[in-house]
Amino acid sequence: MSVKISVEDRTREIGRKILERVIHRRRGFSHGDLDSRLMEWAMRDPELKTQLFRFVDVLPALQTPEEVVRHLREYLGSPDKGLPIVGQLGINLASSSGLAARATAATVERQIGGMARRFIAGSNIREAAAAVRELRKKGMTFTLDLLGEVAVSEAEALGYQRQYLEVIRGMSAEASGYAPDVDSLGETPRVNVSVKLSSLYSRIEPADPDGSVEALKSRLRPILELARQEGAFIHIDLEHYAIKDLTLRVFREILLEPAFRDSRHYGITIQAYLRDSERDLRGLVDWARERGAPVRVRLVRGAYWDYETVIARQRNWPIPVYTQKPETDINFECLTRLLIENYPHILTAIGSHNARSVAYAMAVAEAEAVDIPVGSVEYQMLYGMAGELKEAVVEMGRRVRVYTPYGELIPGMAYLVRRLLENTSNESFLRQSFSERASVDELLKSPQETPKYTPEARAPEFVNEPERDFSREEHREIMKEALARVRDEFNAHYPLLIGGKLVSTSEEIDSTNPSSPSEVVGRVAWAGEREAQAAIEAANRAFPTWRDTTVDERAKVLFRAADIIRTERDQLAAWEVFETGKAWREADADVCETIDYLNYYASEMLRLGKTRRLGSLPGELNEYLYQPRGVAAVIPPWNFPMAILAGMTSAAIVVGNTAVVKPATQSPVIAAKFVDILVRAGLPGGVVNFVPGPPIEVGEYLVKSPDVDITAFTGSRAVGARIFRTASEVAPGQDHLKRVIAEMGGKNALVIDSDADLDEAVTGAVASAFGYGGQKCSAASRIIVHDLIYDKFLTRFVEASKSLSVGPVENPGNYFGALVDEKSRDKVQGYIELGKTEARVVLETDVSGLGEGWWVGPTIFSDVPPQARIAQEEIFGPVVAVIRAQNFDQALEIAMGTQYCLTGGVYSRSPRNIEKARRDFRVGNLYINRKTTGAIVGRQPFGGFKMSGIGSKAGGPDYLIQFMEPRTITENTLRRGFAPEQESGDVGL
Repeated sequence: MSVKISVEDRTREIGRKILERVIHRRRGFSHGDLDSRLMEWAMRDPELKTQLFRFVDVLPALQTPEEVVRHLREYLGSPDKGLPIVGQLGINLASSSGLAARATAATVERQIGGMARRFIAGSNIREAAAAVRELRKKGMTFTLDLLGEVAVSEAEALGYQRQYLEVIRGMSAEASGYAPDVDSLGETPRVNVSVKLSSLYSRIEPADPDGSVEALKSRLRPILELARQEGAFIHIDLEHYAIKDLTLRVFREILLEPAFRDSRHYGITIQAYLRDSERDLRGLVDWARERGAPVRVRLVRGAYWDYETVIARQRNWPIPVYTQKPETDINFECLTRLLIENYPHILTAIGSHNARSVAYAMAVAEAEAVDIPVGSVEYQMLYGMAGELKEAVVEMGRRVRVYTPYGELIPGMAYLVRRLLENTSNESFLRQSFSERASVDELLKSPQETPKYTPEARAPEFVNEPERDFSREEHREIMKEALARVRDEFNAHYPLLIGGKLVSTSEEIDSTNPSSPSEVVGRVAWAGEREAQAAIEAANRAFPTWRDTTVDERAKVLFRAADIIRTERDQLAAWEVFETGKAWREADADVCETIDYLNYYASEMLRLGKTRRLGSLPGELNEYLYQPRGVAAVIPPWNFPMAILAGMTSAAIVVGNTAVVKPATQSPVIAAKFVDILVRAGLPGGVVNFVPGPPIEVGEYLVKSPDVDITAFTGSRAVGARIFRTASEVAPGQDHLKRVIAEMGGKNALVIDSDADLDEAVTGAVASAFGYGGQKCSAASRIIVHDLIYDKFLTRFVEASKSLSVGPVENPGNYFGALVDEKSRDKVQGYIELGKTEARVVLETDVSGLGEGWWVGPTIFSDVPPQARIAQEEIFGPVVAVIRAQNFDQALEIAMGTQYCLTGGVYSRSPRNIEKARRDFRVGNLYINRKTTGAIVGRQPFGGFKMSGIGSKAGGPDYLIQFMEPRTITENTLRRGFAPEQESGDVGL
C-alpha cells in the first residue's frame, strides 16, 4: 500500500535534490575578478554597498575621464569615509587629469562594464541573440526585456514602441532556425518578449484610467498584431503599484478583442509582495475562464519593495506591500497553489531564485488533488543569476525560461543596480545559500515557521493628512461625485462676515471658472472702506476676550475645523477645481495642507503656550511667555486659495489675535467656505471677520489702519514692498509699530549637474516648472544646465513638456488648466513676446482650439542670458528660461544671481557638488534630487528671504512666534530672609 506524502514533505524532498545539484555545481560569485571581490565586500559592509552601487549607478552618465576619477574618489576613495578600496582594485587616483585619468576611467569602465555584462545580455539584437543561443544550448528558453525605465515624453514612448517591433522582427528571423518549443498544451512560440506599459505612454494618469487605458491599448495593439503575425509570445510586466490596476485592465480588455481573444500566447505578472495580489489573481482566473483561452501568469515576489514602502510612508498611505519577508513568502506559496490549481485556464510561471519556492511549485503540481502535466509549470529566472539553480531545474526535466535584458548600458544601469541590491540584500536567498552557506534545512524551511518581527514602538509625531490616491477607483468616484454636487451649487450668494453677523452689500463680484469664464461659480458681497472699518472695530472688540481664552480652547477650535474639513474635503477640492483651475491632485493637496496647518499650529501653540522658567536661582522667579499682538490683517493669494489662507488665519488666531480676512479677488468663494467652517467649529463672533473687496480700497485700508497690529501677506513682490512701506508709517494715535509677515514670491532655479539622472531630472523639471501652470511662488522658472549635458537635457525636457495635456481640469486627464484670470493670461503672453527678443523659443504651445478660458501652454526658451528679463522677473505662468552653465560653480552663481531667495533645486549625483550646494545655494527651501514644489507642513517649512520675504517659515516651529510678542516677568520671592522652594520647568497657563 502506497503512503501519501504531504506537500510540505515533498517540498523538502525535492528541495534537497535541487540543492544537492546546486552544491555540486556551486560557483557562487567566483567567476570574474572585480565583481567577485566587490560582491563579497558589499555583503560585508553596508556603507560600502551603498557607495559602490551609487557609483555604478552614476557611471554611465559621466562625460569625461576626469569626471570618472572625481566621482570614484568621492564615492570610494576617501579615507575619511573608511572606504579606501580603489587601491585594492589596482586603481590609482593620484592624478585626476590627462593620460592617468583616461587610463583610470578606461579601467573602471571596463571592469564595471564586465559586471554589467554578467546581468545584461547585450546592447543590441545581435548580441542578445548570441546570448539566447547559449541559453538554448543549455536547454533553456528566454524572454527578452528591453532595458529602460519610464518614458518621459511621447517621442520617447513612440521610440520604445518601435524598438519592441524591431525586437519581434529581429528575433523572429533569428529564431526561425530554432527547434520547436513545446509546453503542456503543445507547440509554443520560440520568441518571447516582455513589455513594460510605462514605456509605451508618457502620460499615464491613474486619476484618468479611461484615457490612459485607451492610449495604452492603442500603443500596445501594433505590438500584439506583429507578434501574432510572427508567432511571438508577449508578456506584460507589472511595475509600480500606482499603475498596477491600469496594467491589469489593459491586459484584460485588449485580449478580449477578436484579433487576440483566441490565442494563449500572452502573459502577465503578479507580484506576491502586494497585499491585494490574491484578489487580483482570482480576478484573472475568473476572466481567463470567461475568455476561453489560457494566459500565462508569472509569479514573482516583486522588485520595488523599497520604493513602494518609502512612497507610501511619505504620503501617509496604506503600505501596499507586505512589510516582512515571511509574509511575502507565505503569500507566494498561497498564490503558487492557486495558479497551479487553475490549470489549464492559467499557465503558471514561477519567477524565483529560491530553491524552496521552486520545490514547492513542483510538489504542488505533483499533488493528487492537482495532478497536472509536468510541462505545465515554467520556472523563470534572471539572466546572470543562479546559474547552478537553473541547470539543476533543467536537469530535473523542468522548463526554464531566462528573463534576458538587453539594451544600452545607460538605461540598463538602473536594472543592474537592482540586481546587485537583490544579490546582496540581507534576506537574499542567493546570499544565504552562496555566501553565508546556510544549512539545507534552513534554506528549505517553511515560511510559516519563520517568526515575525515586531517593530519597536515610535514616539508619537505630527502626521500629515494623506492625499487622495487617485489610482483607487473609490477615490476617483468620490471626486467625480463632489464635482457634480459643487456644480449644482454654482451662482450662490456669499455675504461678508463682520462681528459674527452676515452682511450683504449693494455691490457683488462674480467669481468665475478660469477654464470657462462664462460660468459663475459664486456671487460674493463686495466690501468698501466702511465695511473694512466695521470689521476692524469688531476684531478689536473681540480681542480682549479671545486673548484671555485658554490656549487649550483656542487650539480646540482649530482641531474641530480640521475635522470638519476632513469630512468635506472632496467638495472643497472640487470648489478649487472650478474657481481657481487647480487639477484634481493640486486641489486635493491644497485641502490636505489646510488640515495640516490647522492641526500643526494648534499643536505648536499647545507647546509655545506654556510659560517657561528661566534660571533656577533661589529668591527669584523669572518667567518667559508670549502674548498676542492684537488685530491681524490677513491678505492671502489665490494660487493656494485655502491652504495659505488657513495657514495665516489659523496662526493669527490660535495665538490669541483676532483677524480681518481680505481674500484674493480670484478666490473669494473658497475663502467664504473656510471662514464658514471656522464659525461652525465654534469660533466666537468677531474673532475672524471676512471682507472681500478691491485690493486698494480694502487691502490698503487695512494695512494703514492704526488699529491693525499685524499684516500677514502672501503675493507679489510689488504689493509686498508696498505693504512694508505703508505699514512702516506711524499714523496719528497709533501706539505700536506694526509687524509685517510676508512671502513675496521667487525666481527659482533648478540646477542640472553633468552627472544628473536625466530621467529624474526631466520629470522633476516638468513638475517644478509646469505644475498648476507655473502659478506657484515655488515654481522653477529658470533651469540651469551644465554644458556637457545641455543639449541632451533640453531635447528631452522640450519633448516631455510638449507631451503635457492642457485643458479644463474638471477632466483629470489634463495636466494643467487655464491661468486664473485674463490679467494673468495677458501678463504671461507679454513675457512670451519679450522672451522672443531675448532668447530662442524652443516650445510654444498652440492653445487656440481650447475655446473660452485664459489659456497659455508650456513655453520654453533656450540659451537665455542670465540677466535677461525673463530670467530675472517673476512671470507666474508656464514659461521657463533654460540657461547654459560651463560648470557647476557657475551654475550656482547664476542661480543666486537674482533678488529672490525662495526655493531652489539641484539634480546631481556628485557628493562634492551636493555638499557645495548645501553650503552655497542659499535659498529658503533647497531641494536635492527632487522637484522644487510641494513643501509639506512640518517636514519642509516654507519661506524665503531677500525679496522673497522676511525669512519666516510657514509650517515650521518658529512661525507662530511671528504673530506674538515675548514677555519676561521677574518676581523677587525673598521675604524677610526666607525664600520658598521653587520648581524649575514649565508652568501651564
